Amino acid sequence: MYNKLMIKKILTILSACSIGLFPLFTSATTFVLTEGSRVVGYNLVVYSRSQDTLLDIARSFDVGYTEIVNANPGVDVWLPGAGQKVLVPNQFILPNTRQKGLVINLAEMRLYYFPETKNNEVKTVSTYPIGIGREGWQTPLGKAKITQKRKNPTWTPPKSIKAEHLANGDPLPDVVPAGPNNPLGDYAMRLSMPGYLLHGTNKPYGVGLRVSHGCIRLYPEDIKQLFGVVPMHAPVEIVYQPYKAAMHEGQLYVEAHETHDDMQTGQNNMTPMVKAVIDARGELADDDWLFAQAMIDHQLGTVQRLGALENKMVDDVWFVHTGTAESDKAELHALLTTLHYEDLFWPVRGAMADTVIGPFESYEQAEVLADKIYNGTKASAWVAQLPAEAL
Repeated sequence: MYNKLMIKKILTILSACSIGLFPLFTSATTFVLTEGSRVVGYNLVVYSRSQDTLLDIARSFDVGYTEIVNANPGVDVWLPGAGQKVLVPNQFILPNTRQKGLVINLAEMRLYYFPETKNNEVKTVSTYPIGIGREGWQTPLGKAKITQKRKNPTWTPPKSIKAEHLANGDPLPDVVPAGPNNPLGDYAMRLSMPGYLLHGTNKPYGVGLRVSHGCIRLYPEDIKQLFGVVPMHAPVEIVYQPYKAAMHEGQLYVEAHETHDDMQTGQNNMTPMVKAVIDARGELADDDWLFAQAMIDHQLGTVQRLGALENKMVDDVWFVHTGTAESDKAELHALLTTLHYEDLFWPVRGAMADTVIGPFESYEQAEVLADKIYNGTKASAWVAQLPAEAL
């Protein structure tokens, strides 16, 4: 782990060697699982551009609506403005359940995929934001499996949904053909729970919200990737865990999400939080109790270490981040080659890689490269800051 002095030494060495940039590449939505820990990823800060909305940033980092909004209270969703500090919640406590196949936590509106591994293969988890059933059309809890996979699916709306649309003056046909007007998007995977699917969407900004009739929707780019790797008959478990806790490197980490009134069990909010903390560390200390209560009061949905309600970034060390969503990395590589950074760009692994370029000694230095990337490729690029544990 680097402290500020160590980072400054790195910058000095890089400058002396006339290197200028040091590329750090990690995966933002796929993580290596560490034995004995359920904490993965890291939160980071980006600085918005004048044309950004919070939802633009969210999708570029594979984050849903509620996640990005709750993590940034007081920031205008539609016009955050140039230079606005935006926290990207990219750290997760894995749900407290079996790590196999697909695990869906309705409380955080997020899906986790644990692929099968062979002997000596590294165990990983991939995670995606989802949209779920609205109140009155709750997505059911329980265990299931994938029973069908369809590309370019048609949609046969059930009578209840047809009646609802008809009452709203928006009648539906008996069958909605594949195409841009199909709410299932380009890919669908049927669950053994009758009537429920994992699918894409033609309204991506509904990801991270409770807006469906019970099905689980993903960003188009995410369902495409997931469709290609999830096998038939893969197990699926749907849970509701608004409060999660886990030990990581000797420290207690806690995550608290907004609760869903129609899914509560009649317990007060502290009961499941206390259970999560006790399950994580075997006891509940006085400091744990106070911290857990503060997390419940805030319900930011971000992972926090005991005693740290704010996400601390390394001061005065800056990076350029191009997001984690699928984009034309070849075009970015070509641009950096033109700018004579060809020896400093490390190609990412597929669409899920997290490209961070730096460090820079000032915001202004990082902004110069971010502007060149944006103007040269029209790809998004932001000035960013990272926590010490990510460096």
